[in-house]
Amino acid sequence: MGVVFFFVTFLLFAVTATVNGCPPLDRAALMAFKSALHEPYLGIFNSWTGTDCCRNWYGISCDPTTHRVADVNLRGESEDPIFEKAGRSGYMTGSISPAICKLTRLSSITIADWKGITGEIPACITSLPFLRVLDLIGNRISGPIPSEIGKLRRLTVLNVADNLISGEVPTSLVNIAGLMHLDLRNNQISGEIPREFGKLGMLSRALLSRNRISGTIPSSMANIYRMADLDLSLNQLTGPIPASFGKMPVLSTLNLDGNRITGQIPATLLSSSGLSILNLSRNALIGNIPDVFGSRSYFTALDLSYNNLRGPIPKSISSASYIGHLDLSHNHLCGRIPVGSPFDHLEASSFAYNDCLCGKPLRAC
Repeated sequence: MGVVFFFVTFLLFAVTATVNGCPPLDRAALMAFKSALHEPYLGIFNSWTGTDCCRNWYGISCDPTTHRVADVNLRGESEDPIFEKAGRSGYMTGSISPAICKLTRLSSITIADWKGITGEIPACITSLPFLRVLDLIGNRISGPIPSEIGKLRRLTVLNVADNLISGEVPTSLVNIAGLMHLDLRNNQISGEIPREFGKLGMLSRALLSRNRISGTIPSSMANIYRMADLDLSLNQLTGPIPASFGKMPVLSTLNLDGNRITGQIPATLLSSSGLSILNLSRNALIGNIPDVFGSRSYFTALDLSYNNLRGPIPKSISSASYIGHLDLSHNHLCGRIPVGSPFDHLEASSFAYNDCLCGKPLRAC
């Protein structure tokens, strides 16, 4: 009788542990994911032991109801005690195994700032129906963004900055209606920005700088009501700046520097009440600087340097509410530099290498 009681108790314990712990298939997927990576310094995978991957496995969290793995959160730069004890940031090599796609209840994947992870983004990631965050910043991941990324309809954050990603921005990306944060900076992405980019109505930050993106800037971008930060700098963009950009209601930062943009500066960009950082330097802009500044113009930084701008510095700029940093150098401007704010605190370098500007802080007229 005692033996039977012991056996039943053991069986109940085993069943309870299985129900309350992570499923064996999730554990197996995590172990396969781990086997494709090598982390030599911190020992972050040392805690990945035992049958219950929901219990004290570093970087893993599970849904409290289903006990399925919900989050993989592995950051190579963190204030976690494991980093403080080692006195260094993380370094990891290997690749992201397609086994991660077997964790079908994943809500977030963060494998960031490990500096040495290579390989491609597994295409099967687009089959994870509950994924909301994909953050792979700061590795050496190559290859394209999966072409069917648009299937991730719940995705709110896509961050693959600071990698070696190539190929084009997938056209399916515009189908992720809830996307709020897009960061593709510092990769090798080429081709054009999808024409229907403006369908991303919830997007507040679009950071695409330091790539090889060509073509013109889609005018549909101006339809993104929530866009606050747009950075397309250091690419190979051509054509004009859409005039409608100056009418975007919450746009506060616009960086278009280091492209091949032509045409004139839209007047709405300088009279806008919301834009505070505007960098149009190192392009091929022509014409005069629009004389449309007013009390609603407030710029912490305004950089129009290294273009082909001509004519005088507009007098209305003195009526701007505030201009912190101003750079008009390396153009073809001519005439007297206006007096008063903001010119009384600017150095000569802000006006250098123009055709015939004069007055403080340059030579007298």
